[in-house]
Amino acid sequence: MLAAIPFPDLSPDLFTVSFGDMQFSLRWYALAYIAGIVLAWWLAVRAVRRPALWAGEAPMTAKQIEDLVTFAVLGIIIGGRLGFVLVYQPGYYLSHPMEIPKVWQGGMSFHGGLAGVVLAALWFTARNRIPRLQAADLIAHAVAPGLLLGRLANFVNAELWGRPTDLPWGVIFPGAAAQDCPGVLTLCARHPSQLYEAALEGLILGALLLWLVYRRGAFKRPGLVLGTFLAGYGLARFLVEFVRQPDAQFVTEVNPLGLAFHLGGWGLTMGQILSLPMIALGLWFVLRARR
Repeated sequence: MLAAIPFPDLSPDLFTVSFGDMQFSLRWYALAYIAGIVLAWWLAVRAVRRPALWAGEAPMTAKQIEDLVTFAVLGIIIGGRLGFVLVYQPGYYLSHPMEIPKVWQGGMSFHGGLAGVVLAALWFTARNRIPRLQAADLIAHAVAPGLLLGRLANFVNAELWGRPTDLPWGVIFPGAAAQDCPGVLTLCARHPSQLYEAALEGLILGALLLWLVYRRGAFKRPGLVLGTFLAGYGLARFLVEFVRQPDAQFVTEVNPLGLAFHLGGWGLTMGQILSLPMIALGLWFVLRARR
């Protein structure tokens, strides 16, 4: 390891308040979720109040967006947590079921949260007779800021770090991540994969979606924004998985790369497997919208 960046002195807690023997802490992770939801609500309301963005009427009113946010929050929390529990650490949580509701300790799956939002949106749009594809476009264009903040919170929490690297921007994360790399006697520097994802999923994809909506009239082609989001997120996650540390339950002596599926000399991580359907579905929506 020629050069590396020490992990900054960051606390996962924004502040802590004590009440006698009890303590309450607001974590950056929770604040990221709250801020992401508020920003998504603001972007969606802003879009429906601009008639020129739509081929006809906007699919929802500002009041309906406010109501949908309530159900979307439940979908994010329940779906994201259950997705993480069932896909990534089912054995641990089956043995410790009381740990499942403790979402403030971290451990959320984006794919599970997405599934939760989809189910909430399907129910809400059916109940209120809202055009589903246009509503999906509206939601999709607004979620990138939440992804950006969530990945930054992962970095602050020193979780979901990357594989060992000798690149000069490698970060020496605290705790288990700092253990010696195989064959190396110094502290282990790792890819800051959380920051890679923040840039790809939050900044670049978010900017692309806003450009499509406000400069290219993408809302007038139902499904285009949704498809771009699905394919863009799936591709970003697929690429980052090459440098992201695999989940511990998949790492063995015969499978040191932590591949969830491997055949011969190649394979895929769990994140890549879950991303492939997103990429395929996203491309289908884009092609359908362009036709």
